Amino acid sequence: MKKFIYIFIIFLSTLYSQQSYTAEVTEWLKTEIDKILISYQDPALPNENKFLMIEQTINNNFAGTGIAKFVSGESWKNASKETKKEYIKIFKRHLALSIASIMQGYSNQQYKLSNSQYDEKNKVSLIDMEIFSDTGSVIVTWRVKKSKDRFFIIDLIVADISLVVAKRSEFNSVLKSVNFNLDEFNKKLSEQNNISYQKIIK
Repeated sequence: MKKFIYIFIIFLSTLYSQQSYTAEVTEWLKTEIDKILISYQDPALPNENKFLMIEQTINNNFAGTGIAKFVSGESWKNASKETKKEYIKIFKRHLALSIASIMQGYSNQQYKLSNSQYDEKNKVSLIDMEIFSDTGSVIVTWRVKKSKDRFFIIDLIVADISLVVAKRSEFNSVLKSVNFNLDEFNKKLSEQNNISYQKIIK
């Protein structure tokens, strides 16, 4: 009987710890999302400033280096240190521009964070974000990991499609065209970023 009580106490302690952690990461995510949404609710704020808010969030809160490395596939291993560094910087801007492009359709939609789970095996929190509109709602799942006492977003899943996996597939066809030369790919991605940026700030 004493052994059962001991195990039960450990179980409750673990459950409470996980719930506390889930609440912490959910609150962190909500704060970061709201920073961007508040800027987009201000019609007087220039599009350039709105984009800078997203870019800052990407640089501070996304696991940009890890995502960039995964997306670049086999081209990563043969690139120089300088090329890799430049690629990570260009990729982060590309990611910010991609999200800014999605945000152009934002018109004060409401959202709620729900169904937070913790994947013990991969040490990742999965947080569902339901976005409401006049025609219904869509679920976006954020994958968040803690490292060195900080939270980092490692992926977004929309309609069961991983942003990271989709980007890897998208980049692979372009990388093939430059024979998986990351330096040449940087030039192409930088040009694409410039075109996207001009569209965003209009």
